[in-house]
Amino acid sequence: MFSIIDPRRRCQRREFLRIGGLGIGGLTLSSLLATRGQAAGSQPAVHERSVILLFLHGGPSQTETFDPKMSAPAEIRSATGEVATRLPGVTFGGTFPQLAAQADRLTIVRSYQSGDGNHDIKPVVGRDSAGANLGSLYARVAGTSHPLTGMPRNAALFPRAVEPQAQPANQSFGKFHATGSLGSAYAPFVPGGEGDLQKDMQLSLPRARLDDRRELLVGLDRVKRSLDSGGLLDGVDRFRQQAFDTILGGVAEAFDLSKEDPRVVARYDTATLVRPESISRAWNNYNNYVDNARTLGKLLLLARRLCEAGCGFVTVTTNFVWDMHADRNNAPVDEGMQYMGRPLDHAVSAFLEDVAARGLSDKILLVATGEMGRTPKINKNGGRDHWGGLTPLLLAGGGLPMGQVIGQSTSDAGQPLSEPLTNRHLTSTIMHSLLDIGKVRTMTGLPSDVSRAITDGSPIPGLS
Repeated sequence: MFSIIDPRRRCQRREFLRIGGLGIGGLTLSSLLATRGQAAGSQPAVHERSVILLFLHGGPSQTETFDPKMSAPAEIRSATGEVATRLPGVTFGGTFPQLAAQADRLTIVRSYQSGDGNHDIKPVVGRDSAGANLGSLYARVAGTSHPLTGMPRNAALFPRAVEPQAQPANQSFGKFHATGSLGSAYAPFVPGGEGDLQKDMQLSLPRARLDDRRELLVGLDRVKRSLDSGGLLDGVDRFRQQAFDTILGGVAEAFDLSKEDPRVVARYDTATLVRPESISRAWNNYNNYVDNARTLGKLLLLARRLCEAGCGFVTVTTNFVWDMHADRNNAPVDEGMQYMGRPLDHAVSAFLEDVAARGLSDKILLVATGEMGRTPKINKNGGRDHWGGLTPLLLAGGGLPMGQVIGQSTSDAGQPLSEPLTNRHLTSTIMHSLLDIGKVRTMTGLPSDVSRAITDGSPIPGLS
């Protein structure tokens, strides 16, 4: 529970701030700040780095994204053509010109197999993560909140985090907030959604349940004005003052895009790229295409803001949008990539420019992938069907070697030609970025399945 006591009740003046859900183990944030000198020593296994996992829900095509195979027959090669990148001899699909121009900031893996062709969320939650969101595994080691800022260590962003009118998160193919054997305390924080931590926030001016971040921000602003005007912060000890400022000015503002430079917001914005009227209503997934276009960029911007404020793992996804069968639900691959590829190109390229300008490229690792790839051959309707043989995978930043392509695929982009890389490799790469794995192995009290999920396996070769 998050409570701010009414400052007019003078008998409670010394207890005006209490943090439960946003603290670690029920401790007050002020006490955490007071012991910040011990914070580093108490978390020796945690690197000061963040991961954003951009999940391309529905299964993106490896061919139309980063392995276009333009020398293959027409039914195999990229339906959107190709574009040359900054890397000699490397091309991307035709809807990615901005990423092609920044390919030196990327690593593309062309031999990644997510495991099968089923709709699920296995790179985020699956067998290789002990049935828990990867961020929940991280939070089990790092703690549920950052010890200095109070920011939740693990968050999940869906379209409603930035657009209240968007559809609710689609979790029919897997629960993004799953925690396996860890328990709900380690579930991702879901702004604008239905997460338990979100629902447990309460503000006592007036005492009312807060169901979304906008109400939280309005309430916090009201309390801050009341306290400032009444001089009630005078004489409060340094750590309580810092705790109060952290919540009102740090954690709360991280979720508020109106605090961002409007020019940065405009650079990320993908809503103008694919307007609703330009999308055919013939497809049942019309609303998914609309939500993807109008929220993807702002979701990545919000993820960056959360990482800056101390969040260590952010899952980002729009609703089920990358299915491309060319049936009654989904557009053909060439049309669908206009709805999906162009916003992805714009949003990720804006992110790369932004984190570089802010000196965060080495501090934030971006991972973009889906649950599977698509069939090597385009079907008779102009779509591609489910395929587990290859899955597109992009990584950027995190202090890892960039400007490379790892692995090779067969001539039809159907299977790895080089050694297959799996979810185990991806999970290990992420965990090595966030944690000192050697120290995690010596920790006591970790559930055995959680310890194995974090420490087993080896990172993607070339990224260790």
